[in-house]
Amino acid sequence: MNFRIVTNLWLIPAVPFAASLVILSLSKARRKTAAALAVAGQIAALAMSVLAFLPTLQTNNFRVVQNFTWFTFGEEVLRLGFVLDPLAAAMLMMIALVGLCIFVFSIGYMADDKRFTRFFAYLSFFSGAMLGLVIANSLLLLFVFWELVGLASYLLIGFWIERPSAAAAAKKAFITTRIGDMGFFLGMLWLYNRSGTLLFYDGGTGCLESAGLALLGASATFIVLLIFFGAVGKSGQFPLHVWLPDAMEGPTPVSALIHAATMVAAGVFLVARVYPLFSLGAINGVTSSLTVVVWIGVTTALMAALIAIAQADIKRILAYSTVSQLGLMMVSLGVGGVPAGIMHLLAHGFFKTLLFLGAGSVIHGCHGEHDIRKMGGLRRVMPVTFFTYAIGMMALSGVPFFFSGSWTKEEILHATAHWPRSHAPYYLILAGIILTALYMTRQIIYVFFGNARAASDRVHESPRVMTMPLTALALCTIFFGVVLTSAWPWLHAYLTGEPAHFEITRLIQPMFFVSLVLVSAGVVLGIWMYRKAGAQARDRPAEIDPLEYAQPALFRFLANKMWIDEFYGRTVIAFSWAGARLSDWMDRYFWDGLVRGFGAVGQLFAMFTTSVDERGINAGVDETTAGTRGLGRLLSTTHSGQIQIYLGVVAIGMLALLLLYAWLA
Repeated sequence: MNFRIVTNLWLIPAVPFAASLVILSLSKARRKTAAALAVAGQIAALAMSVLAFLPTLQTNNFRVVQNFTWFTFGEEVLRLGFVLDPLAAAMLMMIALVGLCIFVFSIGYMADDKRFTRFFAYLSFFSGAMLGLVIANSLLLLFVFWELVGLASYLLIGFWIERPSAAAAAKKAFITTRIGDMGFFLGMLWLYNRSGTLLFYDGGTGCLESAGLALLGASATFIVLLIFFGAVGKSGQFPLHVWLPDAMEGPTPVSALIHAATMVAAGVFLVARVYPLFSLGAINGVTSSLTVVVWIGVTTALMAALIAIAQADIKRILAYSTVSQLGLMMVSLGVGGVPAGIMHLLAHGFFKTLLFLGAGSVIHGCHGEHDIRKMGGLRRVMPVTFFTYAIGMMALSGVPFFFSGSWTKEEILHATAHWPRSHAPYYLILAGIILTALYMTRQIIYVFFGNARAASDRVHESPRVMTMPLTALALCTIFFGVVLTSAWPWLHAYLTGEPAHFEITRLIQPMFFVSLVLVSAGVVLGIWMYRKAGAQARDRPAEIDPLEYAQPALFRFLANKMWIDEFYGRTVIAFSWAGARLSDWMDRYFWDGLVRGFGAVGQLFAMFTTSVDERGINAGVDETTAGTRGLGRLLSTTHSGQIQIYLGVVAIGMLALLLLYAWLA
């Protein structure tokens, strides 16, 4: 069975795709059938992912490639393929498992939605696209699934299309990511032009193998920067991050799916997959393209962490947290810590899904309220949600020992500290870790501690269909820390193909104490700043944020997302509007006038030629014809058929000739 799955990897994304098509054919009333089909399809995808994962444990550097000819044009043959290696297998497991939890959670969260069946069709479509993306052995095939992921995100972000904000967010996400995808597409074309192939692995001639890399030369830097531009758009990196927080307008399961398991993970995965291109010609692990990756990641991580501090929407805080963590992953990839970046991506998939679904449980229990300042004291009435959410919060903050986020952040810190180009990213990441612990402490105090506030009336715990996925994800978050621990770095060894050895002494490392101090500082600072906000009275309005009270200008700057959207609105979008209006004016008045002018000239020429034709040529022809016809009638009278007349005419003619001769003589 393992052998058949390994050699038929296309079945893994095919099952969710098939489930999506079947669900779309169902009527709105077939709600249970739609949910059952979606969940069954995801379970099948998870089972096949497990079967594909098992062979990768047997040998180091495991890789199975399945290439096939798509079509030929002239003498060129375009080939696609699928690949299974530790990177793909680990991503398959995470996506399928996290997706299954989201699917089950959605049954309860979307129970009252009138388009329940269509929602599950879109979820299955999204899952199939992402599963196909991670097993693609061709940059072209990866790009196809990449665009399908973008389409699915557009459909799900704007699922509540009756809301203008949701429709606007869907369009914003679609257009912004298309900007990045244009760079990706150009880089792909350039890569094909230089290497002659888009297959990653092809018996030594793939574009990631030595023969293909040797053909790139100096163009490699520009190619990978164009490809990275696509990753910037998809993974919400600065300056194309603006769509990601607005994606919160979709249902909360969509937020979890986009921010944790699928769409945003695609950009980080892309950089990891084509990392040989980024590292081509590296000196001490540093290239120009990797340096760009590092600084884009640092900027994104720190900027998003600062903005998250001043947000009041429970989901928007998590959204900026996702942007920040994605920046952290990019930094890790840029400094050469590819295993650390991927481990953080996998761990983030579990605990960020847990946090988003926990936020959805809170919103469901508070009857649709999103503002954390209107919540409070929910730990008493929503104990399961609180306990699981606290686990996710500690994992994201990097609380040591039992939570996966702590081990991955230690790995990233270690890799960044040894980057030879500069130590600035390392110190900026330290600040980002403090900020992460701070804003997550702020959020959990506002939501779960203190006295009940306006939104806490009639609050109830979510049904079991929603709390069971939360419990499962919390257990996965804790268990995942076991395979990430530095004492037994199994996952690191699995991704790198190196043997793993258990050494208890590895637990005590300098980065462990650095991480412990940073996280403790963030948590303590958060408790000190927001303990009063959490304990405010029930009948009082939400207290002004302590940071807003101390630094109103700074808080306003952060609450308005550093006015980056406004800056784009007054520059890029304003320029686009001006260009559109100019094009409209040119079309209406210049080009249309030019066409009308040429049309008028044509009409005048047509009138002139008509007049000449009718009054000149036609009249002359008509008169000539009439004269010829009259002459013909006259001549016809001479043809009477009487011989005596003909003889008389001959006699007269001969007489005339004789007289002429006599006169001439």
